[in-house]
Amino acid sequence: MLVVRNPPEEMTVSRLCHVVRVFTRNGVGGNHLGVVLDSSGLRTVDMQKIASDLGFSETVFFERVDAPGVRIFTPGREMPFAGHPLVGVTWVLHDSGTLVTDRLACGIGTVRVGYGDGGAWIEAPRDRPVRTAGGADRISSRLGLPQPLNSAWVDMPIPYLLLELPSPEAVAAASFSQETLEELAVGELYLFARLGARRMKTRFFAPEAGVFEDPATGSAAVALASMLTEAGQGSGRLEIEQGDELGHPSTIHLEWSDQGARIGGTVVEDEIRSLDF
Repeated sequence: MLVVRNPPEEMTVSRLCHVVRVFTRNGVGGNHLGVVLDSSGLRTVDMQKIASDLGFSETVFFERVDAPGVRIFTPGREMPFAGHPLVGVTWVLHDSGTLVTDRLACGIGTVRVGYGDGGAWIEAPRDRPVRTAGGADRISSRLGLPQPLNSAWVDMPIPYLLLELPSPEAVAAASFSQETLEELAVGELYLFARLGARRMKTRFFAPEAGVFEDPATGSAAVALASMLTEAGQGSGRLEIEQGDELGHPSTIHLEWSDQGARIGGTVVEDEIRSLDF
């Protein structure tokens, strides 16, 4: 049990944290997530402390002031948008019967959400700004990677560098240090390669967020949809495989069109912890 205590003069409140795995593959793997449905009275510093102590890629805090919304924290900072927390909190809200909604507000605006078949999905704008990745060949060389087939910066709004490598084996074999990424000023890096017409092999690194490698990254899948749209593929469907190198096999289902980019997958709840704060 995680117990985080305030100074003695402050009254502590026990609140529940649902620990789930999002984007599981056949019921295993997935990306761990902490979901706190009662965030009343928590300050920003409190949320960051809880997220850091839990140590998951992200922890999401549900709020309902004027409309249902969330705040998302990695161990290192608050995120305006992230896919696996939004999918996870949607699943928990519906599965627990706490709230049935088809919209959630986050740092980039309001996204559509839905639930069913053991999982959940969200739909976000897929027209995120895409910029030319000058120096991508140099960055790849410094990281010991083959020259990318395609590259781009996509603002999520945090800038993600996307590199398409020649093969899934090249993605799996990628090995470099956090220090090298920091020297190259690459805070978020998404590597991907085609496994077939409708499948991708991916890996995501986010040292600036306090997560060197993430097991499953929904926001990066949305970024990929934006990159492919910019390249002329205005709609499509992909099954994205991630997390195998971390022992957390994960599968993200991505669809995109003029309506937006929809990401979804299955969710499994592991436990409910009590947080004293």
